Amino acid sequence: MLCFRKSIVPLLLVCLSAVASQESLGQRSQSNATVQAIISEGTHNSQLELLGHELLDGIGPRLVGTPEMKQAGDWAIEKYKTWGIAAHSEKWGEWRGWQRGPAHFELVSPRLKSLEGMQLAWSPGTNGKTVTAEVVILPVTENAAAFEKWLSTIKGKFVMVSMLQPTGRPDKNWEEYGTKSSIEKMHSERDSLAAAWNKRITDRGFTTRTLPVALEQAGALGIITSYWSKAVGANKIFGAYTKKIPTIDLSLEDYGLVFRLAQSGQKPRMNITVDAKMLPPAPAFNIIATIKGVEKPEEYVILSAHFDSWDGATGATDNGTGTLTMMEAARIMKRVYPNPKRTILIGHWGSEEQGLNGSRAFVEDHPEIVANIQAVFNQDNGTGRVTSLSGMGFLHAYHYLGRWLSYVPGDIRQYIQTSFPGQPGTGGSDFASFVMAGAPAFSLSSLSWDYGTITWHTNRDTYDKIVFDDLRNNAILTAILAYAASEDPEKSSREKVVLPVDPATGQPRAWPKPVSPTRKGGLD
Repeated sequence: MLCFRKSIVPLLLVCLSAVASQESLGQRSQSNATVQAIISEGTHNSQLELLGHELLDGIGPRLVGTPEMKQAGDWAIEKYKTWGIAAHSEKWGEWRGWQRGPAHFELVSPRLKSLEGMQLAWSPGTNGKTVTAEVVILPVTENAAAFEKWLSTIKGKFVMVSMLQPTGRPDKNWEEYGTKSSIEKMHSERDSLAAAWNKRITDRGFTTRTLPVALEQAGALGIITSYWSKAVGANKIFGAYTKKIPTIDLSLEDYGLVFRLAQSGQKPRMNITVDAKMLPPAPAFNIIATIKGVEKPEEYVILSAHFDSWDGATGATDNGTGTLTMMEAARIMKRVYPNPKRTILIGHWGSEEQGLNGSRAFVEDHPEIVANIQAVFNQDNGTGRVTSLSGMGFLHAYHYLGRWLSYVPGDIRQYIQTSFPGQPGTGGSDFASFVMAGAPAFSLSSLSWDYGTITWHTNRDTYDKIVFDDLRNNAILTAILAYAASEDPEKSSREKVVLPVDPATGQPRAWPKPVSPTRKGGLD
């Protein structure tokens, strides 16, 4: 059964493990024709695989500022129109224009080998030309003068700026097969190497962001990184900070090979061929779709997911899956619940990856909507079935979320644990933009499927990582929650918990205030 406790202690776990046994709730689900129609449509006529193929395989990554982001937005609008749902693109700012092209990397001395890697987002290219140069390592220097002397030697060379990993095996391998002593030795060695490498950078007054800029200014021909995830061995793919020379990320294996050759004095040489287009500033936008309410059209239930991605892969689980969930939920609702009581608004936010920019801009631009939000349901952490729902610090969330969850069938609801009243959601994804503005917004947090290690911001985040059975579960869940929130005769309460006392002042901690969004973007 639903085990709610009326406490204001954050993160109080409220169990739902026995909820399937509460007959009245099960009977409510079974007797509600709309809920049954939602379940049937989502189960038997699912469009998830097709949507995923078209968006992820056909269009690919959706990096803000790229033509592919615009192409994806046009696709989404057209898709909504085929379902009879009004949709439009809403510009909120600009971002650096850029488009990835083909890239090739080879070791040419002391031996020949094709290397696995990719240019980072917004990296300049080589104008399609092949650039050949020696590869050097960021050195240990005794003082600033010694570092400046080294800087004078790097003109016309490629510089490696990431540490050499002592092992290419993920931690799970070590935990399964390693002896206790070898595991401890590996961790100790890796920690000490990481500390020493970080010291190389910080001792000279740099950060990982400012160092590439300094190397570029000193005449380096390119920056070589390897942001490797020690947990499972996938490379994390982020953005470049150089403006004229390419920044590339090599796989751990190939980065280690070149690093060791340079370290042993063999003066390795590489070819780099990178074709990238630096384009004019591009519109940054949200895609907004609406199913107009018939009784309370000025009140809103929002289905929320960020539309943009990093472009190391195709952004399948970050956040293609959230996007597909909300699109499929909207399609289902239009099919079986075309005249909702409250307006159903679907928000596909742009530039979440750069700081929740799209959703923050929407909150700032539409105070009249924010003031009349019944609920926001946001999904942004991978392909797994939803297993967690927090009250986000809203004191009475257990009342209305409990009512809405009672419509959800037990075979879906049984996996969900709730936390009431929970903690204020002030970061992590787009729900935070709404929570910080006082609107009841909730994260549909899902089962990991190693999201944080295998797919999150990696070059492995592709269509084949999607678990469509779980995604169908989430689309049905979202549609039912949106239906229940729309039909609820009561307006959801916005009363917040009293936060714990700040020991420094003796006063209750304040809820965070909204932050103005970034209207113009790009990396400095």
